[in-house]
Amino acid sequence: MHKTMFKFNNKITIITGGADGIGKATAIKFAAAGAVTIIWDVQEEKGKAVCAEILKNGGKAEFFKVDTSKMTEIEAAVASILKKYETIDFLINNAGITRDASFKKMTSEMWQQVIDVNLTGVFNCTKAIAPIMLDKGFGKIVNASSVVGLYGNFGQTNYVATKAGIIGMTKTWAREFGRKGVNVNAVAPGFTMTEMVAKMPEKVLDDMKTKVPLGRLATPEEMADAYMFLCSDFASYINGHTLSVDGGMTV
Repeated sequence: MHKTMFKFNNKITIITGGADGIGKATAIKFAAAGAVTIIWDVQEEKGKAVCAEILKNGGKAEFFKVDTSKMTEIEAAVASILKKYETIDFLINNAGITRDASFKKMTSEMWQQVIDVNLTGVFNCTKAIAPIMLDKGFGKIVNASSVVGLYGNFGQTNYVATKAGIIGMTKTWAREFGRKGVNVNAVAPGFTMTEMVAKMPEKVLDDMKTKVPLGRLATPEEMADAYMFLCSDFASYINGHTLSVDGGMTV
């Protein structure tokens, strides 16, 4: 079991896109802190494997196959969770996809696929879960933005649009939900050594590292730490903030 300074004893935590990458690291870390970690992902085999790993290490975890672009699937999962646990404390809107291409080559389908998951998916999950938090006067929502949502990136019109949009939604929800005890923040990860990134050519990885003042890529666990901090009591007065976790790229 991973060691952690955070204590989330039995906090019901939903992590979208928790089957791999940053989401997987986040699920494992929240479980190590005592949370009941509930993974939503379309990757059933991978998601169940993460749950099995958490359970083996003495944590609490469940998996639901959920496509966050489909409200019916979200509502069914929420109903099942409420029936068993009666509440939801934390929502980590981490799920996201890429369909990269220069604007000239980007198709309407590539645009829409990314919008549906990365932007509408965050709206859908929050729409279904925020009322539960607002009713009880407590909750933490953390949305995954990106360094590119702040500064743009060649070949990612669709992805950048969603990640910039998430920052706007985060600020709006912070204003709307804050007075009722629900904190809403975002994390803007920089280059992170996920399984997908690790498969890139070494030359590409070296080029990425030169753009980071710390001279290296982040680990998924370092991103998970940012999610944990924003859900913890240490961040109780932080609301509407986008936390850049990028090794100094945005300096």
